[in-house]
Order: sequence, then C-alpha cells, then structure tokens
Amino acid sequence: MGTASQDALKQLSALIGQVDEPSKITFQNIHQGYPTETLVRFLKAREWSISKAHNMLVDCLNWRKQNHIDDILAKPIIPADLYRGIRDSQLIGMPGYTKDGHPVYAIGVGLSTYDKASVNYYVQSHIQMNEYRDRVILPAATKKYGRHVGTCVKVLDMSGLKLSSLSQIKLLTIISTIDDLNYPEKTETYYIVNVPYVFSACWKVVKPLLRERTRRKVQVLQGCGRDELLKIMDYASLPHFCKREGSGSSRHSSSGSDDCFSFDHPFHQQLYSYIKQQALGRECIAPLKQGSFHVDVPDPNPEGIKIAKTIESEMHKLEDRSNGLGRSLSGLNI
Repeated sequence: MGTASQDALKQLSALIGQVDEPSKITFQNIHQGYPTETLVRFLKAREWSISKAHNMLVDCLNWRKQNHIDDILAKPIIPADLYRGIRDSQLIGMPGYTKDGHPVYAIGVGLSTYDKASVNYYVQSHIQMNEYRDRVILPAATKKYGRHVGTCVKVLDMSGLKLSSLSQIKLLTIISTIDDLNYPEKTETYYIVNVPYVFSACWKVVKPLLRERTRRKVQVLQGCGRDELLKIMDYASLPHFCKREGSGSSRHSSSGSDDCFSFDHPFHQQLYSYIKQQALGRECIAPLKQGSFHVDVPDPNPEGIKIAKTIESEMHKLEDRSNGLGRSLSGLNI
C-alpha cells in the first residue's frame, strides 16, 4: 500500500472513530476483528476518495441500525417449508472452498424463479446469507488458514437463462444494490459458466458500462468451466453444475446432499440451524412470529440503474428479434 493510500486509511479511521456508540457496535459486526481491511474495502469501492468512502460507510452503518441487521441472524424464515420453497427458487449454495481458503458460492442465475414467496422474504434470505458469510464462514476460514480471509469467489450458472428472466430484474436490482452499498468488495472473482446466447448478447453491451475494477473480476468460462475451476479448487468443492462433461446444469439430476442449492445440502442445514439456535436465545424476550423481516432498500446508484435499463433494453431487442423470426418461419410451407 502506497503512502497516499495509507494516509487515506488513517483519515478514514479517524473519522469513523468519531461515530456514536451504536454505530461502533454495528461496525464491529462488520469488521469481525479486522477494521483496517474493512476500511480498505470501502475506500476501494469509492476509488480511494476519503469523503465518498466515509459517506458510504456512515450510510451503511445507519442502514444496519435502522433495519436491525445485527439481529437478522436470529430471525428464521418459518415454517421450514416456506424456507425450502425459497431455497428451491432462489438458487444459491456453498459447495466448498478454493485451495487458498476462499469460500465458493454457487448461484443458479438462469434457473432461479423467485416465485415461492414475497420479495421481502427473498431479500431477508439474501442478507442472512451475507451476514452468515461475514460473521461465521469467513472468520472460520481465517482461523483455519491462519491468515485473514475476507472475500469469496462466486460461480454463476447461466443454464436456463431466458428472455422471461426480464421479470426478475427489479428484484435482482434490489439485491445487487444492497450488496454494492453495504457489502462492497466481498467477491474476489465472478466465474460465469454454462453461458447461453441470451447472456452473451447482454454481456457485450453491459461489459463497457462496468468499472474497470469490476470488469477485471469477471471471467466467462467455456462450457461448465470444470477444467478452469479445478485450477483453483478441488473436485469436492466444485458446484454440482460444473461436475459433469459439457455444458448444462445438473440442477434436477443431483441428490440433495450433492446439489448445493438444495435445503438438504449440509451448508443450508447448518445455516438454518444456526439461525434457529440464535433465535432460541431471544425467545425469552419475544416469541418467534411468522412473517418476513422488512428491510429498507437503499436507492440504487446511477451506474446500477443504467446497467439494469441496458439489460432490459437488450432483452426486449432479443425478444423482438425472436418474435420476428417466429412470424417469418410460420409462413413457410414445408
């Protein structure tokens, strides 16, 4: 780290030292014993501008306090069947770790339907996944590997991505806004696999809109990406949709224990048990109630809005093109 970066870090640290006591407590939940590394994340997210990073971090602390994010891991989504429905329609899992200790998160972008619960439940589940990663998974990895592990890698499965995915852009924008503003720089690399034409067409127009730092993190792999991913992780840590030859997701052909998206996978069982256990400690204060945990969604940044609109526009173009092709083919006599 250069002298200018060290100075920026010192100044931001001094500014955060002046926040009120509740903000200091929630900041501890964010940094988990690594305040310097956390400040660096916010500085990186704002191109090392001290004032912008300070505003971003203060906004994040306020968002956490106003929405009781520190308590979200004691708010289970009940009954369990509702949570199972969420797991079946918001496809995300953690099959293992890279060789250097980063947790591997698998996300079924193309086959997620988000149609088994309200938006609030999906947002709650997403934040719980983030908080469990930051407060449980990453500290455990840090302890195991004997050095600070503060980021993960994500493998995005695009199998099944269709033009109809357009209807999910609003929810995905909400989730990505929460991540961008409150969990910055938590992903080391995004590996994109099983890429259909729809994604390739959108990626061409979205890629130039991304910041250089974000672009460098994205790697589009051939087919299911198995050979490339095995360079950084063992076979056991590969997401189930990367384990077979050729492209195509094995979402519906894996057993529950192998399918990392499934509620029956060890990761989800541990996560759900952890949340229920945390809730038990609070029951003497207030009994558990069914119902989603409402979270205020921050306004998306202009860059995010532009990207969402570009994807929407590109999807509409593809839809018009495919409809036109359908009409021209329907008139053919075979």
